[in-house]
Amino acid sequence: MIDKRLDLASHLKEMEKEILKIVVGFDGFVDEIIHAVDKRIDSTNYSRIKTIEDFAARIARASGLSTNIELVPQQIKIGGNGPIMCNALSKHDTKIGYIGALGYPIIDNVFIDLDENVDMYSIGNPGHTDALEFHDGKLLLGKMSSLTDITYKRMIDLLGKDKVVELLSETNLLVSVNWSMIPNNTDLWRKIITNILPLLPVRKQKPLFFVDLADPEKRKNAEIIEALDLLKEFKSNFFVILGLNKKEAYDVAKVLNLFDFQSLNNMQVSLEDLNIALYDYLEIDSVVIHPVDSSCTVIDGVFYSEKGPYISIPKLTTGAGDNFNAGFALGMLYNLRPDQALLTGMSTSGFYVRNAKSPNFKELVDFIESWSNGEL
Repeated sequence: MIDKRLDLASHLKEMEKEILKIVVGFDGFVDEIIHAVDKRIDSTNYSRIKTIEDFAARIARASGLSTNIELVPQQIKIGGNGPIMCNALSKHDTKIGYIGALGYPIIDNVFIDLDENVDMYSIGNPGHTDALEFHDGKLLLGKMSSLTDITYKRMIDLLGKDKVVELLSETNLLVSVNWSMIPNNTDLWRKIITNILPLLPVRKQKPLFFVDLADPEKRKNAEIIEALDLLKEFKSNFFVILGLNKKEAYDVAKVLNLFDFQSLNNMQVSLEDLNIALYDYLEIDSVVIHPVDSSCTVIDGVFYSEKGPYISIPKLTTGAGDNFNAGFALGMLYNLRPDQALLTGMSTSGFYVRNAKSPNFKELVDFIESWSNGEL
């Protein structure tokens, strides 16, 4: 039996590609990647606090007292789910229009790193994230008051309705991510449904609409349900995909009361049952879930699951989920089978966490071959 990964790499090499048109929105952040110091060795060397559990214990010991934790910035980079996913998609044969919080009236210097195939339509100022990275995960400490400016009215005022219609009429993929951090995102979706979708042409092959809620735990249950219920309204014009990480999938299932609370809280419900239940409830075209070491999706009522190229000590984790989303969406745009799209997503994120950058097409194919050959 041919290895799926080797078969995928061969298919990608032989495939005829066309320029893909993509629209991405609506957030924008400046990310500062930070390590927390455990022990300072000398002026230039230190040992890190390795895990979130260790970091939490350090904080807990300060209860009723005080403590000082040294933070060492590692880099400042493009942040926000949208810009990171956009950056990953831009490494391929794409023409992208980015609508979001990139700096206004002047685009922030950090976003100048976006590829020249990205047209930037900025409608507000970015937030700022202090991303504390550990071996077992990350803590994202966000400052995001500027994102209240991301509204439908501001988008139309600055771009014009005709331009928005033009962009969405031609796109192969519409991406709307980081819903949880954009206070007016649900209203923006609702007004796109009411004012823009009726003006779009009906196309034989529907473009994709990819949505990532981005850790909605801090939003009220009623808000989450309201937003999720809107997604099916996009099906008249788009193939609708909801992407979730493992935590988000269980949290959303709790909000929707899909299983008993205790089973969900203890993650005793299998990912397959969880994925199918979410797909059935939401009545959209696909729900994709990506834990750290695997991924799964339901499309046309069929469940698919694949293992990923896990690494215990990654070089960079902030943005790994966005790179998975980019790779999965790319696979769907290439009309790959769902299991192949999962492998493409995990290969994109697998390359990213090892190299602290998103792969171009050749690097993606080479990574899939190396993974297949056991060389990672």
